[in-house]
Amino acid sequence: MTTTHATINIDGLDIFYREAGDPAAPTVLLLHGFPTSSHQFRHLIPALSDRYHVIAPDLPGFGFSAMPGRDVFTYSFDNLAGIIGKFTDALRLNHYVVYVFDYGAPIGFRLALRNPERIAGVITQSGNAYLEGVSGAFNPIQAYWQDPSAANRDALRGFLAPETTRFQYSAGATDPAGIAPEAYTLDQVLLDRPGNDEIQLDLFLDYQSNVALYPAIQAWLRSANPPLLAAWGRNDPFFIEAGAEAFRRDVPGAEIAFIEAGHFPLESNLQEMVALIRPFLARVFPHTV
Repeated sequence: MTTTHATINIDGLDIFYREAGDPAAPTVLLLHGFPTSSHQFRHLIPALSDRYHVIAPDLPGFGFSAMPGRDVFTYSFDNLAGIIGKFTDALRLNHYVVYVFDYGAPIGFRLALRNPERIAGVITQSGNAYLEGVSGAFNPIQAYWQDPSAANRDALRGFLAPETTRFQYSAGATDPAGIAPEAYTLDQVLLDRPGNDEIQLDLFLDYQSNVALYPAIQAWLRSANPPLLAAWGRNDPFFIEAGAEAFRRDVPGAEIAFIEAGHFPLESNLQEMVALIRPFLARVFPHTV
C-alpha cells in the first residue's frame, strides 16, 4: 500500500502526517517520540497498511510540522496533545489503536483521558507511565525540574548533540551497523534548526507534568482495561523493563514482550516488532482477519 504525505492546518499550524491503508479499515494512530518524527514509522506503516488505516503525524516543533516560535506557542505536553487531539477530530479518527513511543506516550495517554471512548487498544513501545520505568539517564532532567536555573538548563544541551542523537539509536542494539544513518541524521538536522534547541529544553522542563499525570493514566488503565501490548527494547537506556512490566499491575491481561534491542527497535528489529504487532491488532479487530 502506498504511503501518502500531507499536511493539514490545525489552529493555524501545518501538521504533517503520513497515511496508508483503506480509510474504512480499523485505524492505528502512531505517535512518535524524541528526537524523531513520523519518519520512525516509515517501515512499520507499509507492514500494517494492507489491513489497517495507519496515520502518523509529526508533533509541532518536530519533523515536517510547523515549528512556531516560543513567543506564539507554548511548548508543553498539554498543548501538543491539544493539537494532536484536534488533528484526530479533523481526520475523523473516532476509534483507533494508539501506538505510543517515548514522547508519544504522554500525548496518547492524554488523548485517552480526554476521549476514552475512542481508544480501541494501546501499543506501548517505551511509552512509559510508571515511575519504575524511568532510568537514571533522566537524573540531569530531574535536577532541572527541581531547580530550573539557567545552569541546569544549559547542562541539558548535550542531549541535543549529534553524538547523543546517534547514541539513542545505537545504544542497546545488538547490531548497530544495521541501523540506517539517515534516521538519526534527519533527526539531527531538524534539531539543529535555529530556535529548536530552546523548544526541546522547554519540553524537558515540562516533562515533569507527564510524571505528575501517571496516577491519572494508571486509573484510566484500571477502569478501561484496554487491550494493551508493551513491546520494549530490553536494552533501552532510557525506559527500562520495569516500566513495561508495571502495566500488568493495572491491566492484568496486558501482553508484555521484550526485544533484544535498544530505544529504537523499529530501526534494528522491525520484523520482530511486526510479528508482535500484527497478531495483537488482529485480536483487537478480529473482523479484519
